[in-house]
Amino acid sequence: MPSVDEYIEEIRPIWDSHWLTNMGPEHKNLQAELQQYMGVENVELLTNGHMALELSLQAMNLQGEVITTPFTFASTTHAIVRNGLEPVFCDIDPVTYTMDVTKLERLITDRTCAIVPVHVYGNVCNIEEIERLAHKYELKVLYDAAHTFGETYKGQGIGNFGDASCFSFHATKVFNTIKGGAVCYKDPELGRKLYELKNFGIHGPEEVDAVGANAKMNEFCAAMGLCNLRHVDEEIAKRKAVVERYREHLSGVDGLQLNVEQPEVKSNYAYFPVVFDEKLFGSSRNEVFDALAKNGIGARKYFYPLTNTFACFHKKYDVDETPVARRIAKRVLTLPLYADLPLEEVDRICKIVLEQKL
Repeated sequence: MPSVDEYIEEIRPIWDSHWLTNMGPEHKNLQAELQQYMGVENVELLTNGHMALELSLQAMNLQGEVITTPFTFASTTHAIVRNGLEPVFCDIDPVTYTMDVTKLERLITDRTCAIVPVHVYGNVCNIEEIERLAHKYELKVLYDAAHTFGETYKGQGIGNFGDASCFSFHATKVFNTIKGGAVCYKDPELGRKLYELKNFGIHGPEEVDAVGANAKMNEFCAAMGLCNLRHVDEEIAKRKAVVERYREHLSGVDGLQLNVEQPEVKSNYAYFPVVFDEKLFGSSRNEVFDALAKNGIGARKYFYPLTNTFACFHKKYDVDETPVARRIAKRVLTLPLYADLPLEEVDRICKIVLEQKL
């Protein structure tokens, strides 16, 4: 991660100019650097990952049903609903935790307008099958790619797939701008609409062509992004070492399902999820969570609860239609993972986890 001095040097031109503007030099530089790093044609920067999702859907001017997954953060489902669209929930694959494409086609109706798959924990969806079905039924595809910054699939940057891919640059992510997000896209018309929606529809000092919101990334966040981008490969390498240490301790343990390693994916080592089978392991996910918490270790039940069980959607959706997602959500725990996590601390975490095995 960058030093304080590095960040100060990055923002010094802003400070010295006495002029703070929107979408200025830092914003434009970060756009260009991200296009190169991610290997994509276009990047639109936004104030956060949620607005990337919500405004992308709005820019597509959709009506009807959107097939997605409940095994995700609230933002994915809320972006769909806030656009007046109806989410239809597809179950997940029990190994990758991404959308189960074997159950996707049966959910497509004459009201389906789009698919919003989610790359989960850095695991990449079955892109080929999703794209095949989208082409067959003339559907838009918007990937929630919040967990996959810096990844490639079959040598291509992950932002190249679908009609658009949305990223979160929240402070907890592999790459952050303190707070921010981005959309990668190919169609210039989609980019034009996104720009209008994030900037009040303004195209010039006296030109307002559309009704838009305010979702522009500020210059200080863009500056942090430029600093972090210089170090992101180093950070990912450190994360890899942490993941490898976890695997040394936890691989092959009865009752523990570790995250899959996808051979055609260049991983960013974003998360380390563990699924607990209480019958084989002897303790439940919740018991392990509590044991870690008692020792000052903050694990996360990620993703729990499923979005189709939220109180704001009470009795609207049937969780029985996504049984695999329900089972995984009740059993998964993501263990602490960040670049500067000492390997000795990984050893301690694993020791506490394994002490719960009965």
